[in-house]
Amino acid sequence: MTTTALQEPPSVDAPEGNVSVPTVLMVDDEPSVLSALRRVFRAQGIQTLQATSGAEGLVLLASNRVDLVVSDMRMPEMDGARFLERVKEHDRSIVRILLTGYADMSSTVAAINKGAIHRFIAKPWDDNELVLAVREALVRRGLEQKNAELTELTKRQNEQLREANQTLESRVEARTVELQQINGMLDAAYEDLNNTFVHAVNVFSSLLEMRGGQSGHSRRVAEISRETAKRLGMSEREVRDVYLAALVHDIGTIGFPDAMLGKAISAFTADEHQRYRRHTIDGETALMAMTQLQAVARIVRQHHERPDGKGFPDGLTGPDIVPGARIVAAASGLDDLLQGNMGQQRYSMENAKRMLLGGIDTHYDRTVIETMVQVVDDMAKAAKADVHLDVRELRPGMVLARAMVSSKGTTLLAAGHVFDERMVRQVQEFSRRESVRMSLWVQRASVPSDDRTAPTQGAQ
Repeated sequence: MTTTALQEPPSVDAPEGNVSVPTVLMVDDEPSVLSALRRVFRAQGIQTLQATSGAEGLVLLASNRVDLVVSDMRMPEMDGARFLERVKEHDRSIVRILLTGYADMSSTVAAINKGAIHRFIAKPWDDNELVLAVREALVRRGLEQKNAELTELTKRQNEQLREANQTLESRVEARTVELQQINGMLDAAYEDLNNTFVHAVNVFSSLLEMRGGQSGHSRRVAEISRETAKRLGMSEREVRDVYLAALVHDIGTIGFPDAMLGKAISAFTADEHQRYRRHTIDGETALMAMTQLQAVARIVRQHHERPDGKGFPDGLTGPDIVPGARIVAAASGLDDLLQGNMGQQRYSMENAKRMLLGGIDTHYDRTVIETMVQVVDDMAKAAKADVHLDVRELRPGMVLARAMVSSKGTTLLAAGHVFDERMVRQVQEFSRRESVRMSLWVQRASVPSDDRTAPTQGAQ
């Protein structure tokens, strides 16, 4: 039976003038899935194209302007990974999202390694998370296009400067000011791209934890690791790499069988231990294809190495282990003790710190542990001063003190996020639209003195 691809008009009137409506191509061999996706995107004013196979999707792609493609993984004749590779060959600027079930994780990792997709979303999806992912992807694509346009504009203006060979100082000064403004716009665009990338890693980390059953583990490890790296005097780039590595340090567990998920390490069978000891290598392999994550991949591989050489996978000794891996190892060990992931009991913070101190020079680096103990003490003191606000009281310039997470444990905004007018408006509109009473923690120092309220004690 031949299926004809239909173009679904957006549920709102198309903008007038030169404002373009984003177009999403949806490919799935199940009509019910296409219908569900269409309803989600119609509510957002996004134009959709539909296809029930990869071949049909390529035909639509050749005759239509498409901003983003959402494809199912399992399809006859041409699976989603191969189809998205073909989309990339057609136009690498098109954002590519893969819908996949947990059973397809190995294929998903292979698709990521080939660079064929920007991200994947697990089935069944959450409508709000899907919309957020698509909106962020469209914004990112727009920023990339704007960045290219601004770069080309700068190039043309530099050529004009050389050709004109200006002699009047006033004209030189005018051009200099203009170039500074353009460079400022480029810097802002790059910063937006970088922030979007870091946030995407946060979301991906949360999705990993949704399967592993350790909600918040990577986020807590990342926050402690970042503060420790700062205290140790690492550069801004190194601190970012440590933070990202902490977020995805358990990415190699994505292929674990269900029987291993949520199970204490001490309860693993011999075969499970062998599989567990390979997850750092699998994690490095999953990240190596991304140029921005080369240093992160190295940290992920080494975060179970030990100063005494009894770690894995390579049996490295202290000096050979990169500093970032030593930090992530200690932070992960601390959270595992607090959450009971290493054995059958949870430790108090004081007992967990004593365990870490007892592992100096065997399991952990001395300088890292001594610094981290001070970090967690200072973070606990700072948390007592955090201000608990209703989202209606949120103002630009406030700094998020604790990660903002969804009801399912997905990180929406990481701790340290500085709110601007756009994000304040977005969070408040979401709360009103969903009729959800939302609150969050902000750093007391970022709250105007006349708006400060007494912090709520003991809340998380």
